Amino acid sequence: MSNPALDVVEFVLTAELYTENRDLDENDLPPRFRQVFWTDQTDDDDPGGVERPLTATSASTRTATGVERPWESVSELLFTEKTEFSGEISLTQRDMALDWYLERADADRLRTNPAVVATAETHDDVSIDVTHEEARNDTRPIQADRVWIDALLDEYFDADEDEDTEMLDLVQVRAPEEIETTLEDLVLTLDQEGEITKIVKAIEHREYLAEIGLREIGKLLFVGPPGTGKTTVTRALAHELGLPFVEVKLSMITSQYLGETAKNVEKTFEVAKRLSPCILFIDEFDSVAKTRRSDEHAALKRAVNTLLKSIDGISLIRDEVLLIGATNHPDQLDAAAWRRFDEIVNFPKPDRDMRADILEVVTRDMQIADFDPEEVADRTQGLTGSDLRMVLREAVLEALTEDRMKITQEDVMVAVKDFEERDNLKNMDMIDGEGAKVAGDGGPAPEHNHDHEHTHDWPATPPHSILPTSHGTAGRVG
Repeated sequence: MSNPALDVVEFVLTAELYTENRDLDENDLPPRFRQVFWTDQTDDDDPGGVERPLTATSASTRTATGVERPWESVSELLFTEKTEFSGEISLTQRDMALDWYLERADADRLRTNPAVVATAETHDDVSIDVTHEEARNDTRPIQADRVWIDALLDEYFDADEDEDTEMLDLVQVRAPEEIETTLEDLVLTLDQEGEITKIVKAIEHREYLAEIGLREIGKLLFVGPPGTGKTTVTRALAHELGLPFVEVKLSMITSQYLGETAKNVEKTFEVAKRLSPCILFIDEFDSVAKTRRSDEHAALKRAVNTLLKSIDGISLIRDEVLLIGATNHPDQLDAAAWRRFDEIVNFPKPDRDMRADILEVVTRDMQIADFDPEEVADRTQGLTGSDLRMVLREAVLEALTEDRMKITQEDVMVAVKDFEERDNLKNMDMIDGEGAKVAGDGGPAPEHNHDHEHTHDWPATPPHSILPTSHGTAGRVG
């Protein structure tokens, strides 16, 4: 339960300690406080940041803590005062305020505030269970803050230049705080969990890996049908690690700016390096790095070569960029593309047991009378985690049309049937006999649109040793 007085005292105390102690830097401030004190760049040589002195006004305190009337929550404390003209809230006796705060703050709260912990460590009569180093490690770095990301992009890209504007349209950058899905929200295979564990350890021990000469680590390729969680897992990993998430769909680069594809590929990697440490996620990897043919467009050939060289030139150990590619069509990748990745992670459709697990996760906040996920799992063979979420969404919306906010097992099963009928409709060449094609090219719908029954064959090119050995299944939630 929130304690308004504790929240306000922490904010005011942090502001004053940071202002006084020049040994502290921006990563000693909790992210929720950094954003309040952030100042935008004033010229090309000033990227912006957190500048001393920090002043806790009623307005800034309200924004940082969410306490509607911050002064009222601390006005009766002996060590606080307020300047009426400016609205500044300050501490008259800082040591008393620190002691008061430390008596009430638990270890979890202290871990989020390195500035306070650093000061507490210097007091001989104070004992806390958290070290300054631990608090720093557990606090998201400023490089992952939205304000810092925006400032860097503004510094690197010129909004008045059409070329830079086009590039920003192709690359989407998310701060960890903007990603709601966590790894706990996902149902993963043992292989997927193992790869995530290994990459987390590699990030934690980058210096050790560099010392022993292992630098070609941190380039993963996620392979599987649409809706099996490739993008969702990558975003959740960015949230878990507190890293900016840089996403680019290569199909957009090739379809819209074919003549500039090679240049845009290079810029994508430059953006990632400037935002490092970060995760660079290249979706629809096959759209550029497909099997090269003699009749292939010259610009596309240059793009493929540029992409492969860029992958060679980026490193988790040296550049602090974790590269993850994703493809629904591994059969279109040639050997040169496969060799660039040190790990291939399989994302097949979920089996019955995993579908039941996914249903349990997705419905944990729903009210469903007599819910039986096992029965639903039995009826949804071939559906992905994304499909299952759509089924449940349809059941909820259908219930709302009847003014019901509680659904039943029957609602879910009806939604499953409706989904199957709609899925079958996607495989039809015509609708209502009027000659209206489902696909827009004048022929049958392309095979890759048959998400729910189509399976992908592994390409013959890559050596068997790099393929997943487990036949576990995966599902996407979210």
